[in-house]
Amino acid sequence: MNFFSTIKLVIRTLLARKGRSFLTILGIVIGVAGVITIISLGAGAQFLVLGQVNKLGSDLLSVQPGKSNEKGPPAQVFGVAITTLTANDAQALRNTSEIPHAVAVNSLVRGSGTITWLNKSVDTNFIGTDSFYPKVVTFTMQDGEFFDKQQDQGNANVVVLGSTVASELFADSGTNPIGQVIKIKNVPLRVVGVISPRGSALFQDQDDQIFIPLTIGQQQLLGIHHLQSINIKVDSADNVQQTIGDIKAVMVQQHHIKTEAETDYTVRNTADAISVLKTITSALSLFLTAMAAVSLVVGGIGILNIMLVTVAERTREIGLRKAVGASNKAIRNQFLLEAGTLTSLGGFIGIIVGVIVSYLVSLLMNSLGYDWAFVVSLTSVVLAVGVSILTGVVFGLYPAFKAAKLSPMEALRYE
Repeated sequence: MNFFSTIKLVIRTLLARKGRSFLTILGIVIGVAGVITIISLGAGAQFLVLGQVNKLGSDLLSVQPGKSNEKGPPAQVFGVAITTLTANDAQALRNTSEIPHAVAVNSLVRGSGTITWLNKSVDTNFIGTDSFYPKVVTFTMQDGEFFDKQQDQGNANVVVLGSTVASELFADSGTNPIGQVIKIKNVPLRVVGVISPRGSALFQDQDDQIFIPLTIGQQQLLGIHHLQSINIKVDSADNVQQTIGDIKAVMVQQHHIKTEAETDYTVRNTADAISVLKTITSALSLFLTAMAAVSLVVGGIGILNIMLVTVAERTREIGLRKAVGASNKAIRNQFLLEAGTLTSLGGFIGIIVGVIVSYLVSLLMNSLGYDWAFVVSLTSVVLAVGVSILTGVVFGLYPAFKAAKLSPMEALRYE
């Protein structure tokens, strides 16, 4: 029997057992679709996370209070209040002779509260910062201006609103926010500017926040005198590492640090964050892909069971074919082709299902406001199909050899 005749026989056999063939294929479809979908979701998640970090730029450094190792976060991330960072440190870091590549340095504290205007109230986050903030973080003003150095150092009760806050407070009434007085924790603040929509960065909505002078935020709202972070913008990403060394040298002098154990600050940059996040998302994608691949193995075991049952059911057919001259090789190839056809068909259907699911997820995530990329790599497709076909061959070998070794006389007597 030639190859094409064997193919026709395989197709007729599979069509004669449509229900069993469908259930066998379904296991492979689920496995292949799972592998492709998970790899696609992993790539989309990585794109989303890295996009969030990249919005801050690769030329931004942050000095935070508290020591951490190279891979772990500072202690304040876990809610520990550390007061080692001060306004004097920020002033020292502005010394261009010590840190020549620093374009601008700004101090920062954060908090949350309820803003009220007339009979309206909005829960939001506030950032206490200085007039250098616009030089460190890139944004545009929708209306008005960011508070200047005189207002900052004069502790003026002024505020700059994010676009979401401005909309929630003033959009319904049609009132221009500029010049209006709002209150947060009973502290009156005059609106001097509204920032244009910026979206999110590091999964924080940059539009749902307000900006006030540093001292107002520290003393009147938070009741503190220390800083929660100092941000430094570097003139070029190529000078980041040198600037980190310069910052550490200044901080050692400022805090009179003599040994490594006495270090009470952390310098972080977005490049490190990108590297760490790439490692985490890649490892997570690999783990999830391995979990999805398990379903392919389960599908393979299903094929093994089905083929063994098929061999038992078709014992008389095998004996008859051998009696009329079919060789062991022809019988073996027929059963291998049946297993390979099932897995190949399941693999191709799985690709289509996986691509469709991945695309629908990307549409959903983008509709929710996330910058999610639809990514289906050729590698994931080849991997999924290759593994599915290999699964069919491997798990189809034993039933095929078992069928080929049947004695014609015994097979014909089989009931």
